[in-house]
Amino acid sequence: MSSSLHPMLNVAIRAARAAGAIINRAALDIEAVRISQKRANDFVTEVDHASEDAIIETLLTAYPQHGILAEESGRTHGNSRSDHVWIIDPLDGTTNFIHGFPVYCISIALAVAGRVEQAVVYDPTRNDLFTATRGRGAFLNERRIRVSKRTRLAESLIATGFPYRKGDDFDGYLRLMGELMRHTAGLRRPGAAALDLAYVAAGYSEGFFETGLKPWDVAAGSLLVTEAGGLIGNFTGEVGDTLEQGECLAATPRVYAQLVSVLHKHSRYQGQAGAAAAGERKGSLSLRKHEVGATEAFLHSASEPDTGAE
Repeated sequence: MSSSLHPMLNVAIRAARAAGAIINRAALDIEAVRISQKRANDFVTEVDHASEDAIIETLLTAYPQHGILAEESGRTHGNSRSDHVWIIDPLDGTTNFIHGFPVYCISIALAVAGRVEQAVVYDPTRNDLFTATRGRGAFLNERRIRVSKRTRLAESLIATGFPYRKGDDFDGYLRLMGELMRHTAGLRRPGAAALDLAYVAAGYSEGFFETGLKPWDVAAGSLLVTEAGGLIGNFTGEVGDTLEQGECLAATPRVYAQLVSVLHKHSRYQGQAGAAAAGERKGSLSLRKHEVGATEAFLHSASEPDTGAE
């Protein structure tokens, strides 16, 4: 850890590395890992829980008055009234992990007074550490990163996520991908949204889109993208409230605009009613509470990067 980093970011890095050590040990003997199913095609393992416990213990030992929003335990830990809230995905890409497919990560973000200020995405298989502090840029292993310089969608590599739950619009997603494939250099589905967003920030891909993501999937990645000079919003092009809208689009500024030209017709907010609803939310990224009876938005990121997107 570096003394030049924000102290809260340093603690988040320590928490991520502790969780990564747990995950790497478990990966040596995947067959021994106990797995349960939350719902169809949605798995959780004892490793998810152990990783989350290690992260929460590290964070609350350093900052006992902070709040916690975690994928597996929700808001049962920490101070629910704090304006400092840690948003945690202890193992993004669980399905990949249980198959031994080495694409998964840990995602930790800190929201202060409703705005994401610190971000860590850690890939334990490659020992890649993505970090960002608002206003200070995004980094990979202490090296400054920026989004790709490519400006044409036809030359761009785009990542996505496939629908996998009962009731998802499989046919609609196939039509969307079929159309987009004709306009890009290729589509990829790695299977870990937080890492997909980190890869956009690092310039490994030019864009990412997916529906149905949760706060812990995108909180850290969204700050990485914006601090690296990218945009994040929904399929209509509006920057804001991607979680409430059920749509997430992140890309370099020029590619973002071109993706919108293809994706907007597939947006649930396409049309006048949707445009008005999205317009009201412009300039904020809302992250929702864990689904334990609460439905009100409790976090809002109100900054919009000056990127000169066309």
